[in-house]
Amino acid sequence: MYNRRKFIKISAAGASLAALSSSALAKASFLGQADGFPIVISTWDFGIVANKEAWKTLSSGGRAVDAVEAGVRIPEADMSNHTVGRAGYPDRDGHVTLDACIMDELGNCGSVAGMEDIAHPISVARLVMDKTPHVMLVGEGATQFAVEQGFKREKLLTPESEAAWKEWLKTAKYSPVMNIENKQHAPGNQYNHDTIGMLALDAKGNISGACTTSGMAFKMHGRVGDSPIIGAGLYVDNEVGGATSTGVGEEVIRNVGSFLVVELMRQGYSPEDACKEAVRRIIKKKPQTAKDIQVGFLAINKKGEYGAYAIQKGFSFAVCNAAKQDLLIPGKSFY
Repeated sequence: MYNRRKFIKISAAGASLAALSSSALAKASFLGQADGFPIVISTWDFGIVANKEAWKTLSSGGRAVDAVEAGVRIPEADMSNHTVGRAGYPDRDGHVTLDACIMDELGNCGSVAGMEDIAHPISVARLVMDKTPHVMLVGEGATQFAVEQGFKREKLLTPESEAAWKEWLKTAKYSPVMNIENKQHAPGNQYNHDTIGMLALDAKGNISGACTTSGMAFKMHGRVGDSPIIGAGLYVDNEVGGATSTGVGEEVIRNVGSFLVVELMRQGYSPEDACKEAVRRIIKKKPQTAKDIQVGFLAINKKGEYGAYAIQKGFSFAVCNAAKQDLLIPGKSFY
């Protein structure tokens, strides 16, 4: 059984990247070297089970965009996951509002924000991409579109989430906890919400990404973070690579974070160095704010090289390819 707190040790390749043949390159390990493809990476420890689902599509030669949609649906449906999907904690008025976006190798993208009563926002975002001339639908309009497409309208506020919200109302203090995915929590504690961002490189060498969240716990009604915003929570350029983010979305939006990471990779940065530079810019703009928040970036390039960087310690990401199915890697951090 998978242990959420067990970090699996990473083995380093013995040969240098320059000395690797093309066949060996596809088998090289982490630490800046290419893992080849297909490969899927995603944020946080719940990315392990999400990656395994995405791998079913990738290992059979399927498209990366189909893989990432299928993968992130797993945490969206997880009733024990209060940071993503149907069991997410509500806003301060008791509404569970969901955000998601998806982007394929052709530059097509779709997004929903502030959507209520629909359990799988990523699949609604996919239909916005595939079936409408728009990129983003929000609020009741997004819900209406989902229902028209055959999705079932249902109450998303679970008894456990409702109990946590009512306990929070006793003080109504908003004090997010960093890296809540790696902490035990019970009603009465202060909560943060977070995101699953997933990036996949399929057998044809094409990249796609998906990002989905229920947003900050007990946020103001109507608040939308970076997760559904193309260029902030997610960005893919099939010539270069893809990036996604997690943490306090306001700071990611202010820096157009995921787009920045991809553009830095275009300039020659490695995925990890690109993520590090994006984090550095957030800290440089607001050094006092950055000390008390978490933002992390995860990226992959066309070679299958991947990397991550965060403001604070505690961020982790999951990797799945033909060689490893359940690798959880602690991301590096500024502090």
